[in-house]
Amino acid sequence: MEVLLEFLPLLLFATVCAALMLGYPVALTLAGTALLFAGLGHFLLQLGVPVPFEARYLEAMPNRLYGIMTNQTLLAVPLFVLMGVLLEKSRVAETLLDAMTLLFGALRGGLGIAVVLVGMLLAASTGIVGATVVTMGLLSLPTMLKRGYSPQLATGSICATGTLGQIIPPSIALVLLGDVLSNAYQQAQLAMGVWSPKTVSVGDLFVGALIPGLLLVVAYILYVTITAWLRPQAAPAADREALMAELGHAGSLWPLLFKGLIPPVLLIIAVLGSILGGLATPTEASAVGATGALLLALANRRVDLSMLRESVYATTQVTSMVFMILIGAALFSLVFRAFGGEALVTELFESLPGGVVGATLVVMLVIFLLGFILDFIEITFVVVPIVGPVLLMMDIDPIWLGIMIAVNLQTSFLTPPFGFALFYLRGVTPESVPTSAIYKGVIPFILLQLGMLLALALFPGLATWLPSIL
Repeated sequence: MEVLLEFLPLLLFATVCAALMLGYPVALTLAGTALLFAGLGHFLLQLGVPVPFEARYLEAMPNRLYGIMTNQTLLAVPLFVLMGVLLEKSRVAETLLDAMTLLFGALRGGLGIAVVLVGMLLAASTGIVGATVVTMGLLSLPTMLKRGYSPQLATGSICATGTLGQIIPPSIALVLLGDVLSNAYQQAQLAMGVWSPKTVSVGDLFVGALIPGLLLVVAYILYVTITAWLRPQAAPAADREALMAELGHAGSLWPLLFKGLIPPVLLIIAVLGSILGGLATPTEASAVGATGALLLALANRRVDLSMLRESVYATTQVTSMVFMILIGAALFSLVFRAFGGEALVTELFESLPGGVVGATLVVMLVIFLLGFILDFIEITFVVVPIVGPVLLMMDIDPIWLGIMIAVNLQTSFLTPPFGFALFYLRGVTPESVPTSAIYKGVIPFILLQLGMLLALALFPGLATWLPSIL
């Protein structure tokens, strides 16, 4: 009986996962399950059952909620979301894709290269996987299929570039990971009885993600290029004049490039440059990005009251969801710790063969599998607070850990049969393209991302070198 009571934290975690798989709302599931187990723990104590439940942890809940509401870092979430929504509603993405398509379309594999580059820029603009995949699927997939591209290559490149929103800064996933890892780092220091002025900031993760993110983009482009040369029928070159007529941009290419490419690139440079140059915090840079996106929409004459209303409504929806999940996850975390879950996880990790390497492999595998059923927000708020402090106590670099988690989730969201990116694209793909083509198309990109994970594991400096010098 006592042995079973010791594993109540794991039962709590398993119950939450089971409830989420049944389709219950994430925030309410986290909070509701935590409250039920807290009530169970209190009831057993009243009966005199020696359950390892310390109710004092729940006394911290008001302070935890107040901290969430006043967290300056999390203010970046609604502003980055607003930035992405404004760029989507103002059709900046459509103009950008047209410009890149006309620039590279006359090359073998040129449309695929254009999709990768536009996906990278959209990832840096929106930071939301679903929005990028759906946008690219609606805008580029019909053109690629019409121009004779292999359905596997077309759908695979769109899915893969859509998931770049996990790793290319300014990514909302990195904003949330930065806040959670910062708390985990403080917990690890307190548990070890040490203190140092070093912290984990969102800016650190943004800088650390630059090299891995750009390497993935280069790897995607190389794969598309090599495929085009080995199998020309899978990625044929397109006639530029026909493309211009088809896209409704007859005439000179340069005005379209100036209108579609330069403004969003300048906006991204302004956002990331202000962070990298130390001129602004990520929260302040998010305000710059939202303002710049609004100015771009005004310049394109896409702004009216209806568009602003839709943008604000969509931003409020996403922000409310994030904060509701964060509140539910905070309650879950406190109840998990009240049952001694932190000590249990530490004990389990220390008993694993392989030490730090074994513990890291297990965590990465668990996060990869959970990526099939949970979104990155739930994993960031539920799983990382549990395993993060334990791994950081093993002297793992928090920036490296954050980048590994982000790339791992990016790979999970792309992996058949449950990858979220596959579902997003399937929803906007013509029925003539079978689901099997999408699954086959993403496999080479999954291998590339697994290669990036291996490279990060073997060469941690890919994630930590740039932050260390900046």
